[in-house]
Amino acid sequence: MSIQNISLSGRKKQVSNKEMTLGERLYIGAIAGGMATTFKHLFKKKVTINYPEETRPFSPVYRGQHMLMRDEEGRERCTACGLCALSCPAEAITMKAAERKPDEKHLYREEKYAEIYEINMLRCIYCGLCEEACPKQAIYLTTSKKIVKADTNREHFIFGKEQLVMPLDQAINNTAKSE
Repeated sequence: MSIQNISLSGRKKQVSNKEMTLGERLYIGAIAGGMATTFKHLFKKKVTINYPEETRPFSPVYRGQHMLMRDEEGRERCTACGLCALSCPAEAITMKAAERKPDEKHLYREEKYAEIYEINMLRCIYCGLCEEACPKQAIYLTTSKKIVKADTNREHFIFGKEQLVMPLDQAINNTAKSE
């Protein structure tokens, strides 16, 4: 046994340089096999869709865009306890707490509020642990079909309070529906 035939993995093959037959040189068998594969897929249901004209239905457990909720009086529910940031496995949430001033009672429900609340959408994995950890039900993953738009600037993917807090008119509408 020569040293060229020894294979430690057992996968080494000896390549032969034998002459091809006339049928092999014409590639008729390979072309017929390729055409059979093409015709087999020609009559199957298409896998692709015409996005954005068509959209696939979302899963019932779909989690969409984050939203910081307001209470029935329009005040922010978040008390800046930090449990959402601690429970986030991707460390996507950043917040800074501040004390409410006496003239801000109509804006914030508790004495503490999140002065800065940011979610880095490039890090977020939409696991929903922030939603489950929140004792005040302040953060909510909506079923909105709105998806974060593509961009080349990383700063545009850090959502601050202005993008996360529920609009006041929407909070008023939710309160009106529940009454």
